Amino acid sequence: PGRAERASPCRQRLEEQRLLDGRYRLQRVPGGRVALPVLQEKLSQLRLPPEMPCELLRIQEPVPSRAARRATPARRLRDELRRLLGPSWSAELERDVPHAWQRHGDLVLLSEDSFRAAPWERLGPALWETVAAALGARRVARRGRVMPDGMRTPRVTLLLGQHGWVEHLDNGIRYAFDVTKCMFSPGNITEKLRVASLPCSGEVLVDLYAGIGYFTLPFLVHAGAAFVHACEWNRHAVEALHRSLVLNGVRDRCHIHCGDSRQLQLRDVADRVNLGLIPSSEEGWPVACRVLKKDTGGVLHIHHNVETRPAQPERGAPEAAGPAGEAQHPAELGGEGAPGARLRAQWQSWAEGAASRIQGLLAALHGRPWRSSVLHLQPVKSYAPHVHHLVLDLECRPL
Repeated sequence: PGRAERASPCRQRLEEQRLLDGRYRLQRVPGGRVALPVLQEKLSQLRLPPEMPCELLRIQEPVPSRAARRATPARRLRDELRRLLGPSWSAELERDVPHAWQRHGDLVLLSEDSFRAAPWERLGPALWETVAAALGARRVARRGRVMPDGMRTPRVTLLLGQHGWVEHLDNGIRYAFDVTKCMFSPGNITEKLRVASLPCSGEVLVDLYAGIGYFTLPFLVHAGAAFVHACEWNRHAVEALHRSLVLNGVRDRCHIHCGDSRQLQLRDVADRVNLGLIPSSEEGWPVACRVLKKDTGGVLHIHHNVETRPAQPERGAPEAAGPAGEAQHPAELGGEGAPGARLRAQWQSWAEGAASRIQGLLAALHGRPWRSSVLHLQPVKSYAPHVHHLVLDLECRPL
């Protein structure tokens, strides 16, 4: 850089040579001088005439340009990768760059289809260091398909960093888990918020499929449950749950039962039972009935993936296109975020069938009639075309 009055022609010359780093702005430095940001990898190409004297100056905290401050993380990532690859950059590689990812503290978790083209592999560690720097992270991992092992164990590869343990803050609750061993499902946030608002003060709760504490922790931290029996058979999830209970100061109000919840020996203890397993928690229904208090009963929260029959459009009636291009019958479209009457009817039919079965299980277990009433039916998310993850709140009382 030269003096301030010479900065403009110097900058023009550097722009012509494509040497300027657009991430940073021109910056005044002591001595009446002006610093122009030059790409480090292009310093060897720097050629300025003698009338433009300059010296190399390293600034520890350069000021970001306005464009850089406005850029989205996805744009910054793409720009950094384009600089890294230089002439090798192509439209095909750009399509391989992710537009979204999960962030857990200082770790970003990329989708499984990110950076799969061969040229990326040749970059080695430089690629993951660039990704981390662009996204403001220190560690990078990439998801794979979930293993069909009954524990929903993730196939996650750690690409940058020494370990996969992270902390995730969600609704004021700190979840600790290892991303390479356990899954975190951000799609369940609506149900976690609902659970957190339930009036559970003084209640004993049994969580038959606790995992890393998706629902155990909201019941303890926000809903005010007096005590939770958390059942989990994945040893990695058990370790994560233990850490999270300690982090949130509720370890003394929870007992972790390690192993298959179908073998749980508890009886007659619960005011409330959570059955948070999809696609179906039916194998846990007999256990849920056994742990409910036999004299007062309680509430079951039953998760289930309910498949609904696709509507048959009337002859001559146009079909409406859904957000993903899937054809939907107009009767399904009940306003923004609301299921249509046809869907609600099918969901209600499933809920009433579940209530009848639970009522029969309780009557057979205790040798006297029980009443099962549908308190609430809550859609959590769409799991697949015509399949919805629902939660049924079922009140069960002896007669």
